Order: sequence, then structure tokens, then C-alpha cells
Amino acid sequence: MGMTVLSIGGSIINPGEPDVGFLAQFSMRVRNWLKENPEERLVFVAGGGAPARVYQKVLRSVFAETGETVGRERFEDGQDWLGIMATRINAQLLKEIFGDLCRDEVVTNPEGVVNFSGRILVGSGYMPGYSSDKDAVVLAQGLGADTVINLSNIEKVYDDDPKENPDAKPLDEISWADFRKMVGETWTPGMNKPFDPIASKLAEEAGIRVICARGTDIENTMAILEGKEFVGTVIK
Repeated sequence: MGMTVLSIGGSIINPGEPDVGFLAQFSMRVRNWLKENPEERLVFVAGGGAPARVYQKVLRSVFAETGETVGRERFEDGQDWLGIMATRINAQLLKEIFGDLCRDEVVTNPEGVVNFSGRILVGSGYMPGYSSDKDAVVLAQGLGADTVINLSNIEKVYDDDPKENPDAKPLDEISWADFRKMVGETWTPGMNKPFDPIASKLAEEAGIRVICARGTDIENTMAILEGKEFVGTVIK
């Protein structure tokens, strides 16, 4: 039985408010694909999106207004927990949308998950230090999936930051070694990278390939699942 993990960016699920049009279309296409491919199962890991950014900004602003000083660790943990809670409400929304296909509760701890009972499993954030990207890789490891599809608001990975370098080039493929040189070694809450550096290291060690693609292009996502030509970047 085939297994694929999709890390669905919060900016796709909830860019400012839940995207009803996207979620409805995504649900219909996934359901049809699963009917046509009875041996396949899917794992969705939800990101935090707008709610995460809004609440993290509120926390920073309150600390600034009150002059409260806290240790760096406590501050980063607080930011992380707000992001985690945002992923959980997005994940619960996905579970309810796919309720008949998703029998298990939302996975809040990806460690040790080796099987599930339905056609779809939904995961969320776990704990400080774990991005949703890392959750996706840990679930892929436990469930024996060799691919994580990372759906975000970017179409491809670039060889440099296109916001700072107008000559940056989009990549169809990149090695883990080269990708990790670009993104570095550390992760912080709200980091804007194509794939979390810690998750990248774990994926490389586990021999998992990651495909980065624009999540709002549902037909492109289905092409990836079907093994057809697609627009995106393969990291392996």
C-alpha cells in the first residue's frame, strides 16, 4: 500500500481566514483520487498560517508595550506554542473535512506513529523545536513513506532569495547537501524558509525526498501524486 505525506502550509489553509474554495476543491480532488487508487493512503500535516502569525505578533507587541523582559528560551517557547495551537485548529478542520476517511484523532505527537486505520491521517504541531515540516518527516519515517510533498505559497525553490536577488533562479532539483547550505542549521518560530533546516537534516539522513510546490495549484498537486510531470522542486 502506497503512502505519501503532505505538509500543507498554514498559508494555504488559512491565509487570512480559512480558504473555503481551496478546501472544498482539495477535498473533492483528493476523494476522487483515493477512489481511483484504493491502495493509496495520505497523511496531511497542517501548518499554522495567519492565526499563528497574528498571535505571535500580539505576544511580541504586548511584551514591547509593557516593557516585560523574559528569557530568550521562554520567549521562543511562547512563540512556538502559539504557532502549535494554530496548527492544531487547522489540522482539526482538515480532519472534519475528511472525517469519513480519517478515523483517527489528530496526531499531536508524531513520534512512534507506525500505522493508522483510515485512508487519511491528519497531524499538527507537536512541541517547541518541532516545526510542521519536522512533524511531516517524523511521520514519514514512522509510516515508511519515502516522499513528503511540501505545499506552500512558493512554486519552486530558488538558488538565492528572489526578494533580495533579482537574478535568483528557480530550481527543478537540488541535493540535500546544497539545499542545507542555503537554509542553514537552525530553526526559529515563524522562519520563512522553503523547508525547515532541522527537518531537512532528518530527511537527508532518512533518505526521504521532499517536493516543494505551490499548494494552491491543486491540479499540480494531483500530478505529483499521480507521478506525472509537475511544477516544483525535488530535494533529494
